[in-house]
Amino acid sequence: MRVAVVIPCKNEEHYIEKCVRSILNSNYDIQLIDIYVCDGLSTDKTPDIVKRLSEEHQQVHLLINHAQTTPQGLNLGLKTATNDLKIILGAHSEVDPNFIAENVKAIQQDASIGCAGGIIKNVFENKTSEIIGAAMSSPFGVGNAHFRTGGKEGFVDTVAFGAYRKEIFDDIGYFDEELVRNQDDEFNFRLIKNGYKIFLSPKIISLYYVRASYQKLFRQYYQYGYWKVFVNKKHQTVTSVRQLIPLFFVLFLIFGSLLSLFSSYLLALFLFTLSLYLILGLYFANKVSSTQQIFSVLFTFVILHISYGSGYLKGLIDFILLNKQPQKKSMELTR
Repeated sequence: MRVAVVIPCKNEEHYIEKCVRSILNSNYDIQLIDIYVCDGLSTDKTPDIVKRLSEEHQQVHLLINHAQTTPQGLNLGLKTATNDLKIILGAHSEVDPNFIAENVKAIQQDASIGCAGGIIKNVFENKTSEIIGAAMSSPFGVGNAHFRTGGKEGFVDTVAFGAYRKEIFDDIGYFDEELVRNQDDEFNFRLIKNGYKIFLSPKIISLYYVRASYQKLFRQYYQYGYWKVFVNKKHQTVTSVRQLIPLFFVLFLIFGSLLSLFSSYLLALFLFTLSLYLILGLYFANKVSSTQQIFSVLFTFVILHISYGSGYLKGLIDFILLNKQPQKKSMELTR
């Protein structure tokens, strides 16, 4: 199969060359690979690096994404590519040498498989990113997101860096350009809704440079929660049950603390439930981290749940109660 890898990016001078070269070093016929870097008007050296790589390798192509958002960057590359298999990838990533070959093998095993994907292995740049990565590899932190937690081969509801048959886009369209976040989850929801399957193979491996600050992590997951409500409203359904759990946790914190002011019984119940959450958090933190990092991982669990849940709550207020369009500030973000 001829394979295209589409990489939307902006200001990724520290990562983009490693990302592209990892694809060029794949154990797959290089003549069957095209790489489309869709740059969102970077103000750093990203375009210069990609231009140099394109001069060295005819497989590398630089496209300019004037809209500067992730879904429009994805669609620009996907519509330009005519390849049999189209893979989307983040600029903060690198791929295993067998990444493309294993995607091709997975997609070819069954005609009903419209998308294949694999697992993400975290790369840590400092202690904070190591702690964040540990929390994001735990089911307690991210639920049943198997591409993060690993260990499962088979059909799933979504993957991180999907490999799609080209006919999928003719059948169900492209990524929703209204969605600055969650565009891949929404696309995969449509894919399954139209009768296709998503297959996850642990042999499909990519590396991801984990965010190195709690502030960036909070902002990322707040946006995930916020945009998830917009997706649900468009499809008039809750696309996955696990997305509701952080919302319930935030509502529990808000109403539990308020109601505890009026009843000692409710205060005891609130503290008991909160203690149970913390004990479970410590248990799962111990499974994915060293003894010295347990409380830091627990803190990261709390950030993941509160940020996603509060973003989801704000989305409910904006999109459901007030019938607003997405906030302008949230539209500015891109991968």
